Amino acid sequence: MPVGIVTLLVVAVLIYFGIAHRVLDRMRLTDRAALIWIALVIAGSFFNVTLVGAPVRLTLNLGGGLVPPVFAIWLLATADEARERVRGTVAALVSAGAIYSLGTFLPPEPPQTFLEPQYLFAIVAGAVAYLLGRSRRAAFAAAVLGIVLADLIQYTIAWIRAIPGSQTWVGGAGAFDAVIVAGIVAVLLAEGVGETLERIQGGPARRPARETGGLVTPHPDAHDAMRPEPQGAPAGEAGTPVVTSRPADGRAVAGRAGPEGKREGPEARQEGREDEGD
Repeated sequence: MPVGIVTLLVVAVLIYFGIAHRVLDRMRLTDRAALIWIALVIAGSFFNVTLVGAPVRLTLNLGGGLVPPVFAIWLLATADEARERVRGTVAALVSAGAIYSLGTFLPPEPPQTFLEPQYLFAIVAGAVAYLLGRSRRAAFAAAVLGIVLADLIQYTIAWIRAIPGSQTWVGGAGAFDAVIVAGIVAVLLAEGVGETLERIQGGPARRPARETGGLVTPHPDAHDAMRPEPQGAPAGEAGTPVVTSRPADGRAVAGRAGPEGKREGPEARQEGREDEGD
């Protein structure tokens, strides 16, 4: 089974059990949408369409050469800021150029090494896409588009030169694995580096409110403005506020204002009993 399909199945399991929920949220994706796209990629990987037969054959794999680029373009098109769309587009073009240039330096039959060329292309595409795209959405889109665009650049040059017997398989065979791995590498770099920088900086730079367990924590000074009614105190009129006074000894005395503005509460009743004793 191709490495790309195995990787997608692992990602699908992580999404199903909610482990990848945080990453999907930052990419503005729901679990259902992500699983649908993964299913389309896996199903499309079994279908190849010949677009051009001669002089240079061009074949498109639907799972690697059509669905991922459409998904990447959709991610960029739905980005919140125009700057993110521009960064993603530039990163995709630079990634494609870097991959094609790297391919020209590799020998036609590279020696057996611990890393196959398609995975080297994927890592380069993911790294370049993250460095230029920055955000998770832009990095993923740029990495995927970079691999596909590099294949199209190779086909265009072969067509111009009219190289007989040459064939370009966009998104198929090793290119399918490269597309999937490149997107995953870009997202992992964006997530890992982003989280590390956030921890070094002590959290996000700005937050509208301090959140604890999903509940907004009020400012500490707000506790001095309103105090709860002491247990057992007689109820005053509806809507009367809680009054806080501070005697000379510095102790805060809480009570409820009565109908005539007098303070009611435990200390008020105690003072009343002392007055009756006098």
